[in-house]
Amino acid sequence: MKKEILIWILRIAASVILLQTLYFKFSGAEESIYIFTALGVEPYGRIGSAIAELIVVILILIPKTTWIGALGGIGVMTGAILSHVFVLGLVVKDDGGLLFSLAIITLLCCLGLLYFNKNKLSNLLN
Repeated sequence: MKKEILIWILRIAASVILLQTLYFKFSGAEESIYIFTALGVEPYGRIGSAIAELIVVILILIPKTTWIGALGGIGVMTGAILSHVFVLGLVVKDDGGLLFSLAIITLLCCLGLLYFNKNKLSNLLN
């Protein structure tokens, strides 16, 4: 029972973080445009990453596909973290490192979800 509650906490935390960033990406918020311009992929990178994150959220929230969403989330968040480390910096537009921290938290949630679904992943690999 405690394991299921923890899994749902990880699902909800990752999904809420990813969903709240979708608004800013899809609406073309100043900070999102700044980030993707600095990365040299505005507007296609911003819209493409938002679509990828939306798909990840849907997959994470469906119990049978949580592990697929977690894999996708790990990929997306790894890209975000590497972008912060190598291009953007940990602090973007005086956010105090909030976006970087949220990316780390989401990555950890997805890693946890993948750990709890490791049997599904190992069945795929065998």
